[in-house]
Amino acid sequence: MSTALGLLFTLLWSSAAIATKFGMESTTPLALATFRFLSAGLLLFLYVYGLNRRFPWPKPRQWLPLIALGLLNTTIYLGATFWALTYVSAGLFNLFVATNPFLVALLSYLWLKRSISIKEWLGMLVAAIGLLIATWPSIAGGEASISGLIILGIGMLSMAVGSVFFKKVNLDLPSIVINTWQLCIGGIVALPIAYFLEKDTFFFKPDMHLLGSLIWLVFVISIGTMLLWFFLLKQDPVRANNWLFMTPIFGFILSAVVLHEQVTSFDIVATVVVVIGLFLSGNIKLLAKVKPRKN
Repeated sequence: MSTALGLLFTLLWSSAAIATKFGMESTTPLALATFRFLSAGLLLFLYVYGLNRRFPWPKPRQWLPLIALGLLNTTIYLGATFWALTYVSAGLFNLFVATNPFLVALLSYLWLKRSISIKEWLGMLVAAIGLLIATWPSIAGGEASISGLIILGIGMLSMAVGSVFFKKVNLDLPSIVINTWQLCIGGIVALPIAYFLEKDTFFFKPDMHLLGSLIWLVFVISIGTMLLWFFLLKQDPVRANNWLFMTPIFGFILSAVVLHEQVTSFDIVATVVVVIGLFLSGNIKLLAKVKPRKN
């Protein structure tokens, strides 16, 4: 079950890059990200506290962790990654994703006292090698500014800290409530930042590219996939983040199907290596253990 949910999360999370690519044809990246956050947050707020009133309001002591999660997982992580896409190649972006599981493993060890086995470290290393194989052609031929790399690094670090912090604080709230306030708070904070950074470059074309991008990013990614992400994080933040190794692999597949981009031999070899790494780390299991039946 956990393997199926992990693969589903990875597939959906990978699709966000393609939806973002379509949306950025019609507006600037931070404006797209902010409108996505606020739209998803407002829809969830109306559902949670309007249509369905059985969900609790956060208690006073829970507001500070919710604000922190909104800043880490929404404003900084998603805002930085959207913004970085204008400065770095897709290959470099995918390679930086591979640093996240290592950061989460290290932070979990230091912060949560969660022991990391040699098997898990080996699996992450093998999966990272697979990603390097997949992204090498793009890295070799791509160019990136120092500012773009810094922005991307800040985004990945923010997601890692947010993942471990979520497990640490263990908020006694339903995931849908946490996601509602995370998106609302993150979107409100992102609004003045987007205006300040893009006021000279802002453009907006209300066309089908923008509409389709927002529908997918709001309903499928910000609402559906984030709820699945919170579920996986509650089980184990290290294993949850290990699924990010598969994100570029699914991204290659989706790009080939949706954007008709060519799948290279690098992509195929990398997919095999990443899957081997996930087997070694314990994220994917071939067979469930069969318990002996009692007579």
